[in-house]
Amino acid sequence: MSALSEDLKRTYMQTAHVLKGSERRQFMAKIVKSLGRGGQSYAAREFHWGRNTIRKGMQELESGIPIADNFSARGRKKAEEKLPHLLEDIRAVVDGQSQTDPTFQSTRLYCPLCARMTTTTLPNSLE
Repeated sequence: MSALSEDLKRTYMQTAHVLKGSERRQFMAKIVKSLGRGGQSYAAREFHWGRNTIRKGMQELESGIPIADNFSARGRKKAEEKLPHLLEDIRAVVDGQSQTDPTFQSTRLYCPLCARMTTTTLPNSLE
């Protein structure tokens, strides 16, 4: 494998930076294939490309089917998923303390609680 010029390296890196998703991975895989034996290690070292990304691109090239990115699985989980009984627990704390709007202008209930009060007035089921 011959060494690549700095201009060619810069062009490969800029092109990979512009592309997104499957197109980017397949571009990386094509470059690695053109480099020949040891191309994956060389590309990872010289272009700062992830080896797992290159492998995924190679799979896409061989199969001809792009692999879907699972972006929806990232990020913070909803509170309802992490704490399924949260709403019930809040109701248990607040039910005895809630009152209607003193002006009777809305149907909402208000609860005059502070953090200090909740620690001393927890129901038996939450202690």
